[in-house]
Amino acid sequence: MHVVQIEHAVRDFDTWKAAFDSDPAHRRASGVRRYEVFRPVGDPRYVAVDLEFETLTEAEAFKAALEGVWRSPQALAALGGAPKARIVDVVERHDY
Repeated sequence: MHVVQIEHAVRDFDTWKAAFDSDPAHRRASGVRRYEVFRPVGDPRYVAVDLEFETLTEAEAFKAALEGVWRSPQALAALGGAPKARIVDVVERHDY
């Protein structure tokens, strides 16, 4: 599994969440198998998102698509700073 990890400041979480929920990057059609949204405790103006893919090719293509989405007026209204994105491999997952 490959994960695109994203983190960035947001101007307002509800505005950002509405933009995220509108799915401008077409997550499912782009190969996202699962995603999780995180907010740091005590920092409501920051988010992190993990998006899981089967293949590295899908993850790389999605990351590139996101970079285009982030330049859109809708994204610029929601973002509070430049997003950081990277692709990582899932090395181990264990449920207790």
